[in-house]
Amino acid sequence: MTSLALLELFGHGLVAVAVVLLVPAGVLLVQVVAATLPARRSGEPAAADRRPRVAVLVPAHDEAAGIAATLRALRAQLAAGDRLLVVADNCSDATAKTAVAVGAEVVERVDPARRGKGYALDFGIRQLEAAPPEVVVVVDADCELHPGSLDRLARVCVREQRPVQALDLMRAPPGAALKTRIAEFAWVLKNQVRPLGFLRLGLPCQLMGTGMAFPWQVIQRAPLASGHIVEDLRLGLDLAAVGAAPLFCPQALVTSAFPSHAEGLAEQRARWERGHVGVIVEEGPRALWRAFARGRPALAALALDLCVPPLAMLVLLLVAQAVVDAILVAAGGSTMPLWLALAALASVVLATVLAWLGFGRHIVSLAELLGAPLYVLGKLPLYARFLRHGKRDWVRARRDEPRE
Repeated sequence: MTSLALLELFGHGLVAVAVVLLVPAGVLLVQVVAATLPARRSGEPAAADRRPRVAVLVPAHDEAAGIAATLRALRAQLAAGDRLLVVADNCSDATAKTAVAVGAEVVERVDPARRGKGYALDFGIRQLEAAPPEVVVVVDADCELHPGSLDRLARVCVREQRPVQALDLMRAPPGAALKTRIAEFAWVLKNQVRPLGFLRLGLPCQLMGTGMAFPWQVIQRAPLASGHIVEDLRLGLDLAAVGAAPLFCPQALVTSAFPSHAEGLAEQRARWERGHVGVIVEEGPRALWRAFARGRPALAALALDLCVPPLAMLVLLLVAQAVVDAILVAAGGSTMPLWLALAALASVVLATVLAWLGFGRHIVSLAELLGAPLYVLGKLPLYARFLRHGKRDWVRARRDEPRE
């Protein structure tokens, strides 16, 4: 084979790669643009919506330092007939005693061989089967469900008879470094802007792990028992496959804080991003196939959303693609791969700027946003470690101070 033929074959391969990367970039841009459109569907409960009986399920692993604040905020929103159940899962601290002191029901689970939030949730659901509620709301032990949010989630969930996801945001602690505030903006883009865009288009959202409401009939049959790091992503896909795709409710808010300790923040981000990438590889193509085979547009939308990797990773992939494409052009090859890569990169940059204009100016300034490429480069060691097998246990991120 001549060098010209090899160059042409290599160019075809790069076109294929560029088209694959153009898909998540395009999905991201569509979501951000749609988030600025007038509301087609707000997710807000109507005044006539019935308030169902609710069980709030709080899975907890070594959360004695902060769980009391979470439970107090939840208890203030309970109505007559509601339950607040804590699953103290494989705890080595006073999580169970602290939860009992605040007034929650507590069950303890000890199974070192089967660790993970999914196992804790499954255990909690089995405890509720004797007297099942109409709606189960899952809130992580290190989160605050803001006033009125439990009522909103419950009413929308019973009306729609499908899972409902609250707006889940993470806040940078006061005086946080720029890296943490950029991480907060990236979280807003992922958990607020993108699902809001899909809501405007009448499409579902991913489950986010906390602030999730489920009709009892749906959650009782759901495949929960798992030790996967991002079990919520898989659960959302499984539910969409059976016609119960989650609905975003931005009027309900659940928040938590980034770990103030640098090591804890790095560990947390590494686990999340490793888990996300793993689900993209393992579940993305299969979910798309199931969506087309079963005629499930909602599942197809979630599969496309899933295939958008973490923003820093997407930017690094596109830059690397553009560099390789430029080398191909310099060697006399086709310019098509380079143009496609630049189009995808431009889409990501435009989406980021639009998201910042609409939702992120209170988090980082424009000058700080322009320094984001340094943040992206700082992710290279993290992504290099993805090549090695990582921990999949349920690990509490290190924090410096307990929440009051």
